[in-house]
Amino acid sequence: MDTFDGHSVVDNPERRRFEVRRGRRVLGWAAYEQTAELLVFTHTEVQPRWEHHGIGSLLVRTTLDHARRIGVQVLPICPFVRGWIERHPDYADLVYHPPHAAAPPASPGTADDAVV
Repeated sequence: MDTFDGHSVVDNPERRRFEVRRGRRVLGWAAYEQTAELLVFTHTEVQPRWEHHGIGSLLVRTTLDHARRIGVQVLPICPFVRGWIERHPDYADLVYHPPHAAAPPASPGTADDAVV
């Protein structure tokens, strides 16, 4: 997908995750499920040695840019991805929001329907 400062972010569809790699070493990953219209982020993990080095941010930014390029929305179930999007509102347009369900019909026999 993309390479930054010796790190590459790649899609590993067999494992259903995007990975940040340095050479052959996987430094972190974001697990996902995908449909034709939606990319669901379920879990993100960065190797403890690489935490607080921007690996998670690189991973999320790159995968969200990928989602934008292929024209899908994202459902950030993973707290890390959800929090990252909240701190970067320029990506909020990618977040899937389910359509509002119609209000259920009133129950028969309510006080408003009583015959007097």
